[in-house]
Amino acid sequence: MWWPLVGIDGSGPQVDTGRWRFELVAEDIERLNQEAEQARYEITAISCAHYPAVQSQYALTACGASLGDGYGPRIVSRNPISLEDYIASPPVTAVPGARTSALATARMLLDGQPLPNEVVPFDQIIDEVVAGRFDAGLVIHEGQLTFADAGLHLVVDLGAWWKGKTGLQLPLGGNAIRRDVETLGGPGSLEEVSAILRSSVEWAMAHKDQAVEWALNWGRGIDRSMAEKFVDMYVNKWTIDVGDQGQAALNTFFSETSRLGILDPVGGLDVIGLEA
Repeated sequence: MWWPLVGIDGSGPQVDTGRWRFELVAEDIERLNQEAEQARYEITAISCAHYPAVQSQYALTACGASLGDGYGPRIVSRNPISLEDYIASPPVTAVPGARTSALATARMLLDGQPLPNEVVPFDQIIDEVVAGRFDAGLVIHEGQLTFADAGLHLVVDLGAWWKGKTGLQLPLGGNAIRRDVETLGGPGSLEEVSAILRSSVEWAMAHKDQAVEWALNWGRGIDRSMAEKFVDMYVNKWTIDVGDQGQAALNTFFSETSRLGILDPVGGLDVIGLEA
């Protein structure tokens, strides 16, 4: 979504960035969640579940979100486990981060009860479950598509579970902009930067072949067809503009996680750059 802000191989931006210059930093989502607590970056990806913890310093942008429409993070197991058995007696589960939307959703599945877990880097979870160090794992990113190739079994697709429960998309990743950008750049800067971000997403989606080719640098062994499938799942119309439906999904997610005591309440949902 963001390479058009800087270009490839020093070629310069593919979109007009105006008076702003961007630097891309690639980090694991849990690391970005942690760094958002110190407001390290002016713009950062965060887990939607982490927004309540950082909303005093960040607002969400209307573009850049990842919503799962009937699909999402998956709980997988080394040996077959029924959903009913998992809910009744969840085993220690390898999870990709304490602040992730995946873990918050898994806890909603358990009606707010704690999930025995251990944080494991997301790209090591499948291997750890295969090796028998955990009976179950909560997989995100391309692991949602590759776990069966490793011989693991699906317990539940949390995005499908959430869609059945609410009829809404599952909020997973968000794009956040630091509130003091308005002070640093002057009045209107938040909207100005958000518009540039949207143009980057639109350019990448219009030049999908180039975008996927660039993204494969971080594909962790998946082939192009798998990368395209994953991109199609999470870069879509809600990524361009979260819109009314996406806001409804976010509000429902925050309301339910707050009701169950999983996350702190959100006083108000600030989304910058919504399409009129």
